[in-house]
Amino acid sequence: MELQENVKSRVEAKKIATQPSKMYFFIKRLVDITVSFMLLLLLTPFFLFISYKINKKEGRPVFYRERRAGRNSRAYIMWRFRTMTNPSRVICALPPHPKPESWKDGVPDTFKFHRNTNVTVTSTGAWIRKYKLHKLPQLWNVLKGNMSLIGPKSELPEIVDYYNDYQMRRLKVKPGMTGYAQVAGDLTHNEKVNHDIYYIQNCSIRMDVHVLMRTIKILLPF
Repeated sequence: MELQENVKSRVEAKKIATQPSKMYFFIKRLVDITVSFMLLLLLTPFFLFISYKINKKEGRPVFYRERRAGRNSRAYIMWRFRTMTNPSRVICALPPHPKPESWKDGVPDTFKFHRNTNVTVTSTGAWIRKYKLHKLPQLWNVLKGNMSLIGPKSELPEIVDYYNDYQMRRLKVKPGMTGYAQVAGDLTHNEKVNHDIYYIQNCSIRMDVHVLMRTIKILLPF
């Protein structure tokens, strides 16, 4: 069966009724542990090189830690290599509490993140971002069980606070380093939610391999 490439609406996503088996999740976790452990071991010299380069050129901290919402909204700390100068930070386009009337039905489709004008990507950060190397420390999150190699895109807890029941379905499984929505290109918030929910309701070994192949194709420089 050919994998669906685009989920355009909630209605399409809701039509999917298949549920992954317990054996699939057992195999998925086993693969997550094995692959993340082996990559962490094999890439140790590369981790040390990037850490040294960041520390030498931009100083500490080497790693950037951010609180994210995991499976069933359980918060965890996501690790990445630091790519921005220390004063730089992400500003979320969130309205002040209490929840505004315009968000009564969940996070709007037009939701976006806004970075402040002082954000500066370091020279080392620009290089490791180009090849997505800043995400490599997330292998530690995968090994610990906070994340999976493949799954929905992780979300900030303060965004999840505004989710409606439909959007909360994104949190039924662990977030992934890559995923069905992440390899689909530039999507609106609503499209990302639909893609992630489609993945959750149809996830399988075959689909994970499909996502992995798409990820490798995107990352390859040729």
